[in-house]
Amino acid sequence: MSPLVGTILLVVFIGLVVLVIGRSIRIVPQATAGIVERFGRYHRTLNAGLNMVTPFVDRLRPLIDLREQVVSFPPQPVITRDNLVVSIDTVIYFQVTDARAATYEVANYITAVEQLTVTTLRNVVGGMELEHALTSRDQINSELRKELDEATGKWGIRVGRVELKAIEPPGSIQDSMEKQMRADRDKRAAILSAEGSKQSAILTAEGERQAAVLKARGESEAVVLRAEAEAKAQAARARGQAEAISTVFKAIHEGNPDQRLLAYQYMQMLPQIAQGDANKVWIVPSEIGKALEGIGGFFSNATAARADGPSSSPAPAAAAASGTGPQLDAPVGRHASLEGWLAGGGRPVDDGAVGDHEGGSVPGAGDAGGAPLHHDPALVEGSSEMGASV
Repeated sequence: MSPLVGTILLVVFIGLVVLVIGRSIRIVPQATAGIVERFGRYHRTLNAGLNMVTPFVDRLRPLIDLREQVVSFPPQPVITRDNLVVSIDTVIYFQVTDARAATYEVANYITAVEQLTVTTLRNVVGGMELEHALTSRDQINSELRKELDEATGKWGIRVGRVELKAIEPPGSIQDSMEKQMRADRDKRAAILSAEGSKQSAILTAEGERQAAVLKARGESEAVVLRAEAEAKAQAARARGQAEAISTVFKAIHEGNPDQRLLAYQYMQMLPQIAQGDANKVWIVPSEIGKALEGIGGFFSNATAARADGPSSSPAPAAAAASGTGPQLDAPVGRHASLEGWLAGGGRPVDDGAVGDHEGGSVPGAGDAGGAPLHHDPALVEGSSEMGASV
């Protein structure tokens, strides 16, 4: 045998050995599993790590992923209980727990899970109305997961979760739902606005009522206080007037005035009674006649005394001696027209000097010339009554 042939055979042998070793060693990644078939039958399952197989006898099928997988299916039309077609998108989370069952129990477990999900979803949602289906996603998810987990258990697959991505009703139904939702929100807004207005009106009325009560209470207290103050003021004024009257009458009684002084003071008050532009008519009391007679007699005696001269001087002294009080000085407060009328001239008294009005005679006076001075019982009685009341 030539060396060339020997070299070729050695190389072939080495290559065959390397091939056999390469076919015998299998490295399986983590979270995957391999199915080994020997002569077309299931032999064993290779786990993660280094594994040895018999070359040219054992065949390793494609590795199966043991991690949890997420599969999203396209929208599926589903008819609800109220005969409305809705499109539902689903997402399934599943995991292969038995590689042998997933390989030999079902041809394509992903397609099987998808179709099973569609049929189960139609069964579950078909027994619900649209509004109930839109608000019962948790119930649909739990029922789907339960049905799929039972059906896929023999396939070596565990369904972890089933989620509904979207439930899309038809366009017309969406418009109707939006209008209904808008109307419902408008209704709730109107109710809330009415409730707010009601509460505002109640609070406003309550505030006005309390304000009115407080105002009435304040006015009542103010009226009471004003009445009390007015009563105190009137009492004080009455006491002052009583004290003034008492002082005046006390002074009058202590001074012991006679009838002529009182009559003269009576006549001096007539101009004050007639004061004012509106006093066109004023009434003279009935006692003025007697008072004028006394004053007339006084002026007549005074005129006669001046005519007699010094020889008649004892008369005034005698008159002073006979009086019971201070005498009136004749020249003081003399009125020309009044003196002439009182002296018996019969001329009317000029009212212009007394009250600044048209002249005229004093009614009830009569002829006072030379009339003797008499005591007026009315004046004396009136003084006694006023002093008694004080």
